[in-house]
Amino acid sequence: MEASPKTDRPARVAKRLSKVERRRQLLDTALLVVREEGADRLTLGHLAVCAGVSKPVVYDHFETRSELLIALYRWIDTQKVDAFREAMTASRHSGTETAGLLAAAYIQCAADIDGEFHAVGAALAGSEEKAAVFQELLANSVAMFVAVLAPHSRLSSDELKRRCVGLVGAGEALAAAKLRGDCNEGEAIATLTGIIDGAVQRGEPS
Repeated sequence: MEASPKTDRPARVAKRLSKVERRRQLLDTALLVVREEGADRLTLGHLAVCAGVSKPVVYDHFETRSELLIALYRWIDTQKVDAFREAMTASRHSGTETAGLLAAAYIQCAADIDGEFHAVGAALAGSEEKAAVFQELLANSVAMFVAVLAPHSRLSSDELKRRCVGLVGAGEALAAAKLRGDCNEGEAIATLTGIIDGAVQRGEPS
């Protein structure tokens, strides 16, 4: 199978990449493999071919396929969270608008069973590593909620963080309800918007 132009491109600059840049290139290429061929095709050997590097180069960054999948799982989520946080902090929105945008982004991401994040997660199903990383990613989501909602909150930082833990839990539960068919996406988003708005904007300082 011929590599796509995108997977060919990193090989032409291979000698100029630092270790950090090489890892980023490998993760970019791994994401492309999952997107175009499916998570089952993502092996260390296939990644080396697609990235235009030798197998030892890949093994220098990821000793096992599971380690590669965990790194990719974490990286996909982190990229989405950081991009949303940056977009929100760069623009001015009212508290209610912020609640709606945050709710929509969270429900759409958490309920996306066709995206690369879900595909990589499915490939890791049952692993202890996935459970540990998932808790880490939930903590990242809480931090993102805090950063986005803090400008609209009268709560203390500790109370806001505790409420954001609850909001992320509500988001996960509503996304699961949407996937079960208990509600549609619009209803899940509207409900989470109301929960966020009520928990933060009308919260009293502790």
